[in-house]
Amino acid sequence: MPIQRLSTPEAIAKVASAGNLVHIDVRSVPEFEAGHAPNAYNIPLMHMGPGGMVPNPEFAAEVQAHFKQDQEILVSCKAGGRSARAAAVLEGLGYTRLLDQIGGWGGGNGDAGWVAGGGASTTSTLPGRDHASLKR
Repeated sequence: MPIQRLSTPEAIAKVASAGNLVHIDVRSVPEFEAGHAPNAYNIPLMHMGPGGMVPNPEFAAEVQAHFKQDQEILVSCKAGGRSARAAAVLEGLGYTRLLDQIGGWGGGNGDAGWVAGGGASTTSTLPGRDHASLKR
């Protein structure tokens, strides 16, 4: 099944209605810690480095270690670019039920984003959902 692109209102509704949905926020750890959806997991596609963003070489392995290929997974980021790349990586690994939030946390791609769209947000992370707990 191809990656399904969701607008922010569609993503917010999906998170509210799908009890078994996995929401992976692929932003860097500092971005995630500054605010995220309450039930999101943080597995960064990129890390903040001294010279800017650098790839997380363990991204694929970290997702594979925690989530099955047939789980429904919503991928989100800051503005939609990293989540689209992350969804493509996961699709290449055989994940079949992928959803990509096109507007990200702060808005992009003509979409207002999670915060402006009225999505719930928090700076508290549920146990086991922070990157330190999920990294390999």
